[in-house]
Amino acid sequence: MKETPYAWVMVWATFVCLALIFGVSYSFAAFFESFAAEFSAKRADVSWIFGLSGFVYFVFGAGGGMLADRFGPRIVCSAGMILMAVGLLATSWATSLWAVYLSYGLLVGLGIALVYTPSIASVQPWFTTRRGLAGGIASSGVGAGTLLVPVLVAMAIGPIPWREAMQLLALVVLLLGLLAAGLLRRAPGVQATSGAGGGSSSGLSLRETLRTPTFRWLYLATVLASPVMFIPFAHVSASARDLGLGEAFAVGLVGLIGVGSLVGRFAIGWLADRLGRAQTLVLMQLSMGASYLLWGAAGGQGLLVVFALWFGLSYGSIVSLLPAICMDYFGGKSVASVVGTLYSGAAFGNLLGPVLAGAVFDVSGHYLGVMAVCGVLSLSATWASRQMQRSGLARY
Repeated sequence: MKETPYAWVMVWATFVCLALIFGVSYSFAAFFESFAAEFSAKRADVSWIFGLSGFVYFVFGAGGGMLADRFGPRIVCSAGMILMAVGLLATSWATSLWAVYLSYGLLVGLGIALVYTPSIASVQPWFTTRRGLAGGIASSGVGAGTLLVPVLVAMAIGPIPWREAMQLLALVVLLLGLLAAGLLRRAPGVQATSGAGGGSSSGLSLRETLRTPTFRWLYLATVLASPVMFIPFAHVSASARDLGLGEAFAVGLVGLIGVGSLVGRFAIGWLADRLGRAQTLVLMQLSMGASYLLWGAAGGQGLLVVFALWFGLSYGSIVSLLPAICMDYFGGKSVASVVGTLYSGAAFGNLLGPVLAGAVFDVSGHYLGVMAVCGVLSLSATWASRQMQRSGLARY
């Protein structure tokens, strides 16, 4: 299929959608201390908010993908933006930590599930030769949102109460989110499906994909890598505060992860189109685990900055590669459903990784044991990604 000018509208609309949903998700770092103080909660208890939200959007991302395959990304993503705004507004009214679990963890998580997979999966069928670059640019919205939104929220919480900052965030999501979601379209030649096996595009159905060893290895790699991916978002700011570093710098580390992620999604997407996306995934899995060595050794600002940039580059590269790899191996017939199902592999890592890391800190007073476990998980994810690469050649 020849790429049309509207393909690049899809890229930038998806960029904005992803920037909003992950900006909201990772602004949790800015609200962390406010939640802990407001509800007199321990780190493990507050970490459940981030973990639950991620668990929900990864588990229900498969459902979001199936809905997008049937009804199109515009309707599904618009519904997700509305649900996120409602969740943020409800969080601003919460009177207990349990209420935050339901509003931020459940409602915001469901909203992200209806935007994440449908938007990112809608880009790939519009492209052929520049699929890696297009996917990298679109998914760099995650990095941009991670860079800007938590820092802006942290700046807002100073002059205004955290509840009012949450309400302002809800308004931004509603207005800008609906505008971006309204631009999303199906690619020419991709028809609505009525289930796991419908549609007329070339490729495998979801059921056929699940039977392939390639998908099983890729899914295992996602499961193993997910705790490594999400623990820093919940705890690197708290780790900086433990070293006596300022609040602005602590929250800014999440923004630096976003900077690294932006670089990774642009540069690695271009590189992967030449080196091979599967081979690049193997290298980035290994790189992400290696970055933890710097976090473990950090005693001040310098190594934490390098860690955040290195980790962000590796993490951003992995996330941008996964939809393109799904398109390469399994085709466009049920691509949103396939990507959503793959992302469900990250659910328990997102839920339990930050919570268990917080529990370990509450007991030991440090994160060294957490970092060692993450190193082992990263090596295992690298091995599984290599097995995925060996299991077969990309066909689409």
